[in-house]
Amino acid sequence: MFSKAVLSASITAGLVAAAPAPQASSYSSDSNSASSNEASGFPTTYLPGYLNGDASFATSASVEPVATVFGPDSQVSATATAPPQGSIPNIDLAAPPLRSSQVTGATSHGPYNGPATTTQAAQAPATLAVSIATQPLNPTATYYNTDGLPQNPEPAPYTPNGGLGTNGSLPRYMVNSDFDYESITLSLYQEWIELDLFNNGLAIFSVQDFEDAGLTAEDRSLIEFFANQEQGHATLLTNMLGETAPPQCTYNYPFRTVREFLDFNQVLTRWGESGVWGFINHLDSREVGQLLAQSIATEARQQMGFRQMSGLFPVPVWFETGIPQSWAWTYLAPYISTCPENTTRLAWQNFPALHVVNNPNPNRFSPNDTKDYEVTGNRTSDPGDSLIPSDESCAHVNATGHGCGPAITHNRSEPLSFPGRQVFFEWEDAGLAVGPNNSYTTSTTAGAPKYVAWVAQLNLTYTPLEITGPNSGSTFQPASEVYEGEGAVNGTMFVALTDEYIPLTPFNLTMINPHVRALGIYQAG
Repeated sequence: MFSKAVLSASITAGLVAAAPAPQASSYSSDSNSASSNEASGFPTTYLPGYLNGDASFATSASVEPVATVFGPDSQVSATATAPPQGSIPNIDLAAPPLRSSQVTGATSHGPYNGPATTTQAAQAPATLAVSIATQPLNPTATYYNTDGLPQNPEPAPYTPNGGLGTNGSLPRYMVNSDFDYESITLSLYQEWIELDLFNNGLAIFSVQDFEDAGLTAEDRSLIEFFANQEQGHATLLTNMLGETAPPQCTYNYPFRTVREFLDFNQVLTRWGESGVWGFINHLDSREVGQLLAQSIATEARQQMGFRQMSGLFPVPVWFETGIPQSWAWTYLAPYISTCPENTTRLAWQNFPALHVVNNPNPNRFSPNDTKDYEVTGNRTSDPGDSLIPSDESCAHVNATGHGCGPAITHNRSEPLSFPGRQVFFEWEDAGLAVGPNNSYTTSTTAGAPKYVAWVAQLNLTYTPLEITGPNSGSTFQPASEVYEGEGAVNGTMFVALTDEYIPLTPFNLTMINPHVRALGIYQAG
């Protein structure tokens, strides 16, 4: 029987909102356990009662003969059809136009070297306070079901009491507050760069470049389809914003090879997805949140696909991370060169950059050998250097546990990172120009940094920061767990320097912003 969990916090323990504790299981991940099945490598006591559970019904599919003739197609019943062109909803309604047509060639890219057009984020008519104070629990949040039965009258048959937007009112798929507007505008900036980025990689790298990286025409077609998805996402968000929705900008990318292109894609889609999970349940417009969730779910699949193409384990976490909007904007802005005149500006903050000096390089079969700053540039999300010596690279290694070529999945004999690993940081001061046309400025209200905040899955974990010099320091990767036995720090995740230890959870993580000194990305797995 589940019971309410008590929220606890410590500097090295993950903070998770009150949630049911997992039921006990006899599963053991110890490969040396006496209960392990040596042939399979998996324990035979994974579920209670399943001892020696060999699948006696299993049969091997025939592999001979192999098909060699592929046509003509068999004939089946069908009729000629065409896309609807009428005006009858749900029956014969013409599809709305896309905002952007597909780009088929290389577009203009590179850094912006001109003067800053302006130097601040979008401003409201007034700012009411320096920060938002932490409040007690919502006094109306008291519902708790003790008998498993509906507690209140149902408004209609098979319709439990409660929910938002369930009273039969007609949906309005438009932003409904400044919070909504700025959040969806940020998301549109993200969709635009993805549309350009995926197409750009296909345009600048040759077929041979992709084949040398282990990717076929079918893989390139998948990347092209990812770009097609972004056309729909950009059109959707534009329609929910209205006439002031920003257009596509020009960008400055950090990759030189196909592997670096793929690595940058998996990082960029990670913060793009996490940025939405961080705000989606705070939107005033539930209708906008509905459609946004249906688009961001495809971005999660894109991130998994790029991880597979990069030779990384595809889904190394139990839960995806949510981050505040200002974090997503901090990661995105350095890669935007210019935007057209009068492009709608954003109200979010740009934090100073936090550089992980010894960020694990996923191109190495031995990540422990990663050298300092083994990345392609000096921006926080720049990919790992793929041009390392060939006898140190995992890209073309055909050995289980050591190779990192494109695959459905890979397990590494030597993990990218591990609990207790010493991690070194350097960080920038505030006041640097960043973003489109160098028109935003990094800022922070935090004092001297004292902690490293690790934001991964459901957890916010703090470790002490040891200052080693001006704007430099180190800490040790924490061993915090989401639930017992599952480490929190994994995948492509987020790190911040803070001046205080503030107990927070996924729903109110934005409260950390006044205490953030610098922001970075950590390639934990």
